[in-house]
Amino acid sequence: MNDYSKRRSDSGPWYREPWPWLVMLGPAVVVVAGLFTAYLAVVTNDGLVEDDYYKQGLAINQRTARDQHAADLGIVADLVLGGAGDRIRVLLRAHPGTRLPEALALRITHPTRTGSDQSITLRAEGGGVYMGTLLPLHGRWRIALEDPQQEWLLAGDWEIEKQPALSLTASAAQRSSGNNER
Repeated sequence: MNDYSKRRSDSGPWYREPWPWLVMLGPAVVVVAGLFTAYLAVVTNDGLVEDDYYKQGLAINQRTARDQHAADLGIVADLVLGGAGDRIRVLLRAHPGTRLPEALALRITHPTRTGSDQSITLRAEGGGVYMGTLLPLHGRWRIALEDPQQEWLLAGDWEIEKQPALSLTASAAQRSSGNNER
C-alpha cells in the first residue's frame, strides 16, 4: 500500500477533523448575527420616526402663522434655570399694550429620547415673570413656548451646559430684521 492510501484510511470521520468546523464557523456567525439584527429591528422602537409625519408636515403652515403672530406682537422670552436645575423662570416681553397671559405652556423635547420630553405649565408671578418646576435637564433640548390659546409660538434649541440662559424670539422677526440689514 502506498503512503497516500495509508494516510487516508487512518483518518476518522470528517466531523472529527477541525478544518470543516473552522470553514463552517464564518457562515454560522453571519447567520446568528443576521437573526439577532432582525430581532432588534422588530423589538426595539425607533424614536426618530414619527407615526403621524404627514400631519406634522401639514402643521408647518400653522406653526409659521403662529410664529408670525408672535413677531407681530413683539414677543420675546428669556428662560433661566434655577435651583438645582429643577425650576425655570421665564421673563416675557411684548409690545406696549399687549396683554400677557396668566399662564404659558412650555414643551421641552429631546431630539432622540422621546421618553425624556416634558410639558410644563408656567404660572404668572407678575411683571411678565413666569415660574414652573421641571425635571433637571442636561444636554441639548428643543424648547417651545406658547400661550394657552395657541395663538403664538416661540421655539429654539437650548444646550444647557453651554448656555446658562436662553432668549427666544420669533423666527419671523429674525427673518424680517435680516432682510432689513441687507
